[in-house]
Amino acid sequence: MSKLSKKSLIAAAIVGTLTFTASADKLDNLQKEEARKFAASAKSQNKINNIYEQTQELLADYRNTVDEAEVLAAYNDHVQRMVDDQKANIQSLENQIAGIDKIKQGVVPLMYKMIETLETFVNLDVPVNLDSRQNRIENLKDVMNDSNVTTSEQFRLVLEAYQIEASYGTIFDAYQGELDLGDGNPITVDFVHMGRVALVAQSLDYKRAWVWNNESRSWEELGDEYASDITDTIRMARKQLPMDLTKLPIFAAGAK
Repeated sequence: MSKLSKKSLIAAAIVGTLTFTASADKLDNLQKEEARKFAASAKSQNKINNIYEQTQELLADYRNTVDEAEVLAAYNDHVQRMVDDQKANIQSLENQIAGIDKIKQGVVPLMYKMIETLETFVNLDVPVNLDSRQNRIENLKDVMNDSNVTTSEQFRLVLEAYQIEASYGTIFDAYQGELDLGDGNPITVDFVHMGRVALVAQSLDYKRAWVWNNESRSWEELGDEYASDITDTIRMARKQLPMDLTKLPIFAAGAK
C-alpha cells in the first residue's frame, strides 16, 4: 500500500472517530434532554395528581356540605311543623279555656239555683233523715264559697246530692232517732219509711206509734190496731223478718 493510501485511511479513521464522537455527544445530550423532559413531565403529573386529589377532596367536602344542608333543611322543616302544631294546640287550648270560662259563667248560677231548689224540696218533703239531708245542703253552700274547690267538683257534689235525694223515693229502711212532737220533749223512737209513701215512728216500748202527715206537716198518733204491723214492718226493714204484706197508714204528699 502506498503512503498516500495509508494517509487516506488514517484521515478517514480520524474523521470517522470525530464523527462518532460528535454523534455520541449529540445522543448523550438528547438523552439528557429526554430525561429532563421526563422528569419535568413526572413532576407535572405529580402536580396534576395532587390537584386532582385536592379537587376530589373539595368535591367530597362539597357533597358532604350539601348533604348536611339538606339534612339540616329537612330537620328545620320538621321543627317548624312541630312549632306550628304546638301553636295550633296552644290556640285550641286557649279557645277551650275561653269556652270553659263561658260555661262556668252559666254553670255557677245554675248550681246556686239547684241548691236553692233542693233545699226547698227537702223542707217540703217527707222528713226522712232530715238532719243529714239539711246538713248536706249546708255543706254544699260552704263548698260553693270555697275557692280551693274546682267548679267541676262543686257541680259533681251538687249532682250527687240530687242523686241521694232521688234514692229516698225507693229506699225501704228503718233507723233510730229523736221524734219531736212540738212539746219540747223529744222521744227516742224507731222510724221506718217506704220510699216517700209512708213514714212511721214507734216508741221503743212498742206502746205508741205515729205517722207523718205531709199535708199538715205534722205527726199524727195512731191507735193500738197498728202497733203489731208497725213492729213487723220495722223488723222487715232491718231484715230481721222476711218480706210480707203488712198494714200501714198512708199519708203521702198530696194524699187526703
